[in-house]
Amino acid sequence: MPRKPNHDRAELIDRARDLFWRQGWAGTSLKDLEAVLKMKPGSFYAAFGSKEALFEIALDKYAEDGAGRLAELVAAHGPMAALKRYPELAICREEAPAKACMLSKTLLELQAHGHPLAKRASAHLMGMEDQFATLFAQMQRDGEIGAAHDPKALARRYQSDLLGLRVSAEREGIDAHAIAREIAEGLERL
Repeated sequence: MPRKPNHDRAELIDRARDLFWRQGWAGTSLKDLEAVLKMKPGSFYAAFGSKEALFEIALDKYAEDGAGRLAELVAAHGPMAALKRYPELAICREEAPAKACMLSKTLLELQAHGHPLAKRASAHLMGMEDQFATLFAQMQRDGEIGAAHDPKALARRYQSDLLGLRVSAEREGIDAHAIAREIAEGLERL
């Protein structure tokens, strides 16, 4: 009879995600993963197959969590209020291992090498942009923003502002909260 694993897969994925988010693909070794997950090599390979497979799972989890947080904000406050609150939420999560976006960090690290994980990160970023575009289109239908705006262009700009905000939040001496407020205030002028 096979032994039952003594670990919670979701918790292991969360821990791996946080390690990859903090250290990146190249900066995270198998030994690092084994230590953080408290797994021996054989158990690691049985559970995840490879470092790349686990990174992909962690990247998907990161994207899914971000989309879920935005959906929760929209459900609780509506599209405009959610988009106004989201920048502050993106930089003030104390439990986050880094302020910068894991998707953008992965894209920047691996794109030059043509690594498939860069394409996956890019696809997740496009998914977030589409989620933002849907919200801007809804705001337009509801009369909260002018009809002359292109929701896709607004989404691209909003995402660009968020990514820049998250990089700025990593820098010393930058008031990222002030930048988050400026992004929110900019939505009121649409």
